[in-house]
Amino acid sequence: MTAAAVLAKAGKKTIVIERSDVPQKDWRASTFHAATLELLESIDITAAMIDEGLIVPRYQFRDRTAGLVAEFDLTLLSEETRFPYRLQLNQQRLVALLWDKLNNDPNVDLRFGAEVIGTEQHSDSVDVTIQTAAGTETLRGAYVIGADGAGSTVRKSAHIALDGFTYEERFLIVSTPWDMRDLLPGIAEVNYISDPVEWLFILRTPDAWRVLWPVVAGVSDEEAMAPDEIQRHLQSVAASETDYPIIDKQIYRIHQRVAETFRSGRILLVGDAAHLNSPVGGVGLNSGVHDVFDLTTRLLRILDEGTDEASELDTFASVRRQVAIEYVQADTLRNTNRMRETDATLRAESERELREIAADPDKARAWLRRVSLLEGVQKYGIGLPPNEILERVEATAVQAGADS
Repeated sequence: MTAAAVLAKAGKKTIVIERSDVPQKDWRASTFHAATLELLESIDITAAMIDEGLIVPRYQFRDRTAGLVAEFDLTLLSEETRFPYRLQLNQQRLVALLWDKLNNDPNVDLRFGAEVIGTEQHSDSVDVTIQTAAGTETLRGAYVIGADGAGSTVRKSAHIALDGFTYEERFLIVSTPWDMRDLLPGIAEVNYISDPVEWLFILRTPDAWRVLWPVVAGVSDEEAMAPDEIQRHLQSVAASETDYPIIDKQIYRIHQRVAETFRSGRILLVGDAAHLNSPVGGVGLNSGVHDVFDLTTRLLRILDEGTDEASELDTFASVRRQVAIEYVQADTLRNTNRMRETDATLRAESERELREIAADPDKARAWLRRVSLLEGVQKYGIGLPPNEILERVEATAVQAGADS
């Protein structure tokens, strides 16, 4: 939907193919970082998101037994971005805002209730076969952007491998309307809580508080999702005299995987179709949006300026894959491992490191610049011409050498 909005604003006709009949309302990602909000301004959607969302300027790392370890204040980035905070807003609200925006746009054909079942490339186009209630139909476009998630049909049709691993435990996330701050005094609105037995991720959205914990191997989905079992876990997080009301609950497997390439000819992959990661850090959705802005910027140059297609699209595939590995995979893996560490010595060292970083404004600012994705954008840009990307990366390497 974001890709369609960017291209439509530039006067390009797009077709959005979606298996569901209407935009889904299930709860998914819920964090938007500074760099992403800056990008979304270009399609006039950020202001509406802020109106609906929850501004969170600080977040905490905690130990489930010892309490607060370190608090990070995103307002340290006030001189670098207009959005020195995390915006908490459920993903489905962004989709709904885009749906309203695109539904009457003459450049966008929203084909909801249509499922992609195959693709076929030609020298100057791609055919996409879809299945609808009326039967099958083949559509032809100049390019195909596969944003169809972990099980991407587009990726599979292009025979692109998705390398990496899957965590043994599954993640269960439960949403409740109760204010967790009343039950756990001192917590922030986003909290990463380490524990050698059962770590936690607790955060607030405009609609609810969400609590995430791991489900160990050997426990079935049915057992983990049983109402009594969910209440038992929540009571262990924060005791309450009555049962927690539950708005939503989901269980899912978590992967750390990156596609072997983000491009096969005129088929391009973005978001979860291209890279999967732990949700700890809130960068999956954000990096997918960044993929889209990088790619659509290049497509518009190809279409409007006649720049070299192979060079532009190869640069997209190379740069965005490098960002996925260097930032998305590295940070989410490190965050998850930090919370689930069982070795007491390593846990103590990790907590010491976090306290030291948070206590030093310069170190904290560097940390926040990275986790808010500003560093990755500064290093690699978004949609920069291929020659500028090379210059940017080389300059960064030289500066890093000088700093060291």
